[in-house]
Amino acid sequence: MTVKDWENYGKFTIISQMSERSRNLPRRSCLSVPGSSQRFLEKAPTINADMSFLDLEDSVAPLEKPAARGQIVRAIRELEWDDRVLCVRVNAWDTRWTYADVIEVVGNAGERLDEIMLPKVQSASDVIAMDLLLTQVEINAGLPRGHIGIEAQIESTKGLINVEEICAASPRLETIVFGPADFAASMEMPILTGGVQISDYPGDHFHYVFSKILMAGRANGLQVIDGPFLKIRDLDALRDYCHRTVTLGYDGKWALHPDQVTLINELYSPSQEQFDKAMDILDAYKAATEVDLMGAVMFGDEMIDEASRKMASKFVFRGERAGMTRTSK
Repeated sequence: MTVKDWENYGKFTIISQMSERSRNLPRRSCLSVPGSSQRFLEKAPTINADMSFLDLEDSVAPLEKPAARGQIVRAIRELEWDDRVLCVRVNAWDTRWTYADVIEVVGNAGERLDEIMLPKVQSASDVIAMDLLLTQVEINAGLPRGHIGIEAQIESTKGLINVEEICAASPRLETIVFGPADFAASMEMPILTGGVQISDYPGDHFHYVFSKILMAGRANGLQVIDGPFLKIRDLDALRDYCHRTVTLGYDGKWALHPDQVTLINELYSPSQEQFDKAMDILDAYKAATEVDLMGAVMFGDEMIDEASRKMASKFVFRGERAGMTRTSK
């Protein structure tokens, strides 16, 4: 690292513009891949997930973590990953592995790695510390400065209380993720399976959590992702569960098994009918405001105005991000 690098380091942390490549890519399905399994690593690029994250945390046994770093680096550098978001989940700051995870993986993986996922984020300082470490590793590895984004996981009561500050902590942040199993443990909920519905509860036991995380993420321009559904063979239950966060406006959900990916991609995309209607609304509103010079106009049996344009624009953006095109009239 040169003297000039160090002189520019402080300026960079304040004024740098983060990479836009992965920030705006879809994350409907986010596939978890154990970093200690060569078989799963090799299979991951063949699965049609929007995002793959290669895991060094919960899916990797403690004694396997150091070796898994090297396996992940080789997988990133040698496998064909298409244009998906490619991420590595490191271990949390309260473990002994975090700094070596970042230095070894980011320092050796090359430019194809898009993001680091930081689990069990408790406060904004956790994100700031990761930002600072990433900047040093990028400089020493010859990576573009600000290349690596951050995904932050909210998995505890303290993390939820601080979620607004967490979402505003760094321009590297691209995504905020809910971790239901650890959160249920943090709340001391009387359940043994996280991420599923509780039939005995008269309502949605995570509704407040979902809404609070979503608002914090949207206020800071982040994508917002729901965590895993642990009953991986029950696709009907997964469909039912997903409707909760789909309806609220979440961008996507974790997949723990390839069988979950196709369904999640479907559910977190607009339907073709919704996409086409949104395009029609935008056309009608444009004609009303630019040709007829009207701020509101009838569209079928409903009145549309600027608020309608905003809602339709979100549908179109999400659909186009997922590769949808308008049905020919």
